[in-house]
Amino acid sequence: MIAVPAIFQYLYTETNQRLRRLFMDVLRQGPIPRHAAFIMDGNRRYARNLGVATQEGHLKGFRKLEEVLEWCMQLGIPAVSIYAFSIDNFNRPPEEVDTLMKMAKEKLVVFCRESETVRKYGINVRVCGNLKLLSPEVRAKVDEVHEITKNNNKAILNVCFAYNSSDEIATAMRRTIKDTTDGSLATEAIQWKNIEDHLFTADSPPLDILIRTSGENRFSDFLLCQIAKHCSIHFTHSLWPEFTLWDLLKMILEFQVTFASVEDKKM
Repeated sequence: MIAVPAIFQYLYTETNQRLRRLFMDVLRQGPIPRHAAFIMDGNRRYARNLGVATQEGHLKGFRKLEEVLEWCMQLGIPAVSIYAFSIDNFNRPPEEVDTLMKMAKEKLVVFCRESETVRKYGINVRVCGNLKLLSPEVRAKVDEVHEITKNNNKAILNVCFAYNSSDEIATAMRRTIKDTTDGSLATEAIQWKNIEDHLFTADSPPLDILIRTSGENRFSDFLLCQIAKHCSIHFTHSLWPEFTLWDLLKMILEFQVTFASVEDKKM
């Protein structure tokens, strides 16, 4: 194999970075999503394709999350939601569930403490889901994540963990019913807005764009209420660890092309 001279590697990297900055600058002149969500699918297939352990695929997927979050912040997207662990994922082989829980305990807190992206962009990290399903050790780490980033108020990362939309809706309905029993809301006055106010993402902007990787064309019980109104849906065949900036920029461009017609429908 012929070695590539260092100068050519430098020129390639520098040119690529300049192109990235150029495309981002151009896209920032148009409408940018206020809230983007990702179904990060394909870690296991990525590992199988490489003939490595499933754990390696999940680790690569976590690193990709850091990268994609940085891209979103550079583009000016102030809120990001990710499908990190579905309630249904508890049905996976115990060793895989244990690996994912171990990663959550080891990686999330370190990420919040040491991530330059979290610090630079003032990202408030919120773990959303049925946290009672988690072990005390994992819940303690979740509390630590919230404590570390509680004063960050420039951007939001919703980590949907032990989550599915069916459970979120049921939780929101129970909380709305509680509002009626404690006298703060009359039963006959209940509107959909009251339930929306109790969704896990209630403090985030409305969801503008949902992206799913790996070629699957389904929502897998993720943010079903949030995508119901004027959300741009995008699917890509790229596995999550292979998702590129160019994949993201293409979808943002498609979002911008349809933005005007979507805004008209809101009127």
